[in-house]
Amino acid sequence: MERKIYLDNRPLEEALEKYMGRLEELGVFSSLPAEEVPVEESLGRITAQGVFAARSVPHYHSAAMDGIAVRSESTYGASQIAPKELAMPAEAVFIDTGKRLPEGFDSVIRIEDVHFPREDAAEITAAAPPWQYVRTVGEDLVKGDLLLPTNHRIRPVDVGAMLAGGIEKVLVRRRPKVVVIPTGSDLALPRAELQPGEIPEFNSHILGLTLEEWGAKWIRWGIVPDDVDLLRAAVEKALEQGDVVLINAGSSAGSKDYTAHVIEELGEVLVHGVGIRPGKPVVLGAVRGAPVLGIPGYPVSAHLTLELFVRPILSRMMGQAPSVPEKVKARLARRVVSPLGMEEFVRVRLGEVKGQVVALPMGRGAGNVSSLVKADGLLRVPRLSQGLEADEEVEVELFCSRQQIEKTILVAGSHDLTLDIIADFLGRGWPDLRLASAHVGSTAGLAAIKRGQAHLAGCHLLDEETGEYNIPYLQRLLPDVPVALVNLAYRQQGIIIQPGNPKGIQGLEDLARPDIQFVNRQRGAGTRVLLDLKLKELGIDPRSISGYEREEFTHMAVAAAVANGVAHMGLGIYSAAKALGLDFIPLAKERYDLVVEQEFFQSELMERLLAILRSQDFQETVLELGGYDLSDCGRLLYSTV
Repeated sequence: MERKIYLDNRPLEEALEKYMGRLEELGVFSSLPAEEVPVEESLGRITAQGVFAARSVPHYHSAAMDGIAVRSESTYGASQIAPKELAMPAEAVFIDTGKRLPEGFDSVIRIEDVHFPREDAAEITAAAPPWQYVRTVGEDLVKGDLLLPTNHRIRPVDVGAMLAGGIEKVLVRRRPKVVVIPTGSDLALPRAELQPGEIPEFNSHILGLTLEEWGAKWIRWGIVPDDVDLLRAAVEKALEQGDVVLINAGSSAGSKDYTAHVIEELGEVLVHGVGIRPGKPVVLGAVRGAPVLGIPGYPVSAHLTLELFVRPILSRMMGQAPSVPEKVKARLARRVVSPLGMEEFVRVRLGEVKGQVVALPMGRGAGNVSSLVKADGLLRVPRLSQGLEADEEVEVELFCSRQQIEKTILVAGSHDLTLDIIADFLGRGWPDLRLASAHVGSTAGLAAIKRGQAHLAGCHLLDEETGEYNIPYLQRLLPDVPVALVNLAYRQQGIIIQPGNPKGIQGLEDLARPDIQFVNRQRGAGTRVLLDLKLKELGIDPRSISGYEREEFTHMAVAAAVANGVAHMGLGIYSAAKALGLDFIPLAKERYDLVVEQEFFQSELMERLLAILRSQDFQETVLELGGYDLSDCGRLLYSTV
């Protein structure tokens, strides 16, 4: 097969306009037939025509109150000074709410307004006008009234209204059938144990279940290896079953990327490559009058392109207006650099600090499925911009509710495994609260506190002159910012090495060896500060260390790099080494504290946080990780107020 590479960089709006226009020409948006379903099974479906009441509601005159049913003319003349007696049951009848009025009766008097001098008489002190406390026929709905318009998504209340109005079956649009074809010879069915080189195939579940959430029907396909003939056959067969076909992976221009070729061979490629990041290599095509799209393989790219290109198609097919996400204004916690000419979509965590919503940019790797789980919103960086500045006001498309943002504790600064445990304990005790952490390093965390963009900052900065942790940095970097310093833990910091120490590493002095590959933490991280101090003591030039410039943002990422053979050694905490079954050479016992913005320190949320830190269950859970000393956990060590 001759390779054909034609990745474009077409602007998003232009790509969408061209593609949707072509699908309109092909009749894609008018091809779905209607089907009749029982009303009880119609929740979430889209009406294919207007639904009109088959009967009035109520369909008989009924009492709106408990009391007595009367003929209004027989009550005239009754007053406080001249009560009137009505003979029962000839002139008055007991009636309960919702019961049908007896023939010839046209009004109801509340039971509390009636006196009974005898069993066969009711005494009233006020006349009852016609239809008092009566629900007349058709008061709610009249037979023939429009219940639901065409192209209406049916809600639970709509189901109830149709049943009340005598509707047993409703004509709805057939759910679009979307076939998701996962491709790749290295894919394997998700399971606990995978062989080296195998990639668990989970993307189809993300895509398919999202499609189901939008109202489509997901048809899951088996994994198709990297073979052009097998892919072609799969697409042809999928077109017999689905209204839309999504080919996941193989959309770029690599030697095993056959998606664009197959779509063009069977039909037409309208767009290959859109100026977005992530998601650039998306393929927008059509085969036999049906949309066939090549969705990039990385999960973040796949999810984003599904939202940008597939959701509008499904909305039009189902007669729905394009969805408009809820948005919120926020202050950007740190600068975002973006390439000119690409519209970039950045996932963010959100929280409210001092009445202002703050957006913390997350890792931008297209393969990080965890960022999809943790993200609270999406920030768009315009394609004609080279990025956004820290503290700039931005607009964020929400994945969560505004209330969740208000109930989020924002933590910036150094990474520690205990932060995830705190988040879990918050969820156990107070399900409405969340903890969102951005692992930006200790000094960047202090900067976030200074700018009012975080409630807490994890910090473990060792001062070279005094040998003291954190307090000298607060005095130097936050002299005018009211803060409190609460201890979280003392932890064992050291050298993480491969099991059995195959390289015979004895200490940091081995970093001078040319056969040792190192993995570092990012600039500003407390671990990086400690490393640089130790290198200075040993007289080792950082520039001579192989891997010094390779940076990771968490202790677990450092441990993973060592475990996977990317590096022979890295600096981190014992609990990270233990978690991945690695060996560890102790180097220092350090103090890890939480720097707390003073106003937040006095809040109810902080009280709950401190209650967790001081609880026995929390501390026992942390101690099981290994390498922690919690003798001062939850203790106030310093305050500037």
